[in-house]
Amino acid sequence: MEPAKRNTILAIALACCGFSARAAEVRVLSPSAMHSSLEALAEAHRKQSGDEVKLAFETAPAMRKKLAAGEIADIIIVPPAAMLQVVEMGKAAPTGHHVLGRVGVGVVIRAGAPVPDISSTEALKRSLLAADSVAYNHASSGVYVESLMKKLGLAEALEAKTVRHRDALESFTHLLKGEGREIGFGGMTEIVRWRDKGLRLVGPLPADIQNYTTYMAALSTEPPNLEGARAFLRFLASPAAKAILLAHGVD
Repeated sequence: MEPAKRNTILAIALACCGFSARAAEVRVLSPSAMHSSLEALAEAHRKQSGDEVKLAFETAPAMRKKLAAGEIADIIIVPPAAMLQVVEMGKAAPTGHHVLGRVGVGVVIRAGAPVPDISSTEALKRSLLAADSVAYNHASSGVYVESLMKKLGLAEALEAKTVRHRDALESFTHLLKGEGREIGFGGMTEIVRWRDKGLRLVGPLPADIQNYTTYMAALSTEPPNLEGARAFLRFLASPAAKAILLAHGVD
């Protein structure tokens, strides 16, 4: 065979192999509250099936914007209300959704900082009024905390020392840079991920003001890897996946 023809055939073969490798990858778009659990789920699925799962994390509002701009995904994970919007946008399948579980809101501080009393709603209120700053994000947990501050009558008193951030990364980084009595809020699963990075989980919100965000998964309307996406969704519904979710703070 002539060298030129052989090289052409080889190039085509490599291109085909590259296409197959990409096709085997399952792309998942999810809020960051599911970060640690999805990493563990993706690794367990890879060991079981050999399929690679590529994870991308955004807040629900940013996710909707990206999807509207043409972001490609095989599986979309969002809370129910956001899922309805994504379905209405024509970006997620209207049926076959799988509920992964729910995540509560927790209180977080810098490791070594004074530990606030959050044993009751009244104790939490006193701790927030005594804090040097209060930090939370614009994601699901932050939206709830904002409404909670208004409900507790603290919004005006805390306004000057409240710092809002785009996501958990920015909010928790702010806490790490603090030097006083900074108090933060976030999804329990997100806080757990930062315990080895210098943050401390004080605990969940008191039961009477706790809020849970449910997360559900759905196929996108045009998944590039339909069979791979279906396989990962089946895995997400398995007992093994449920055990992984529970271990990472997803009820």
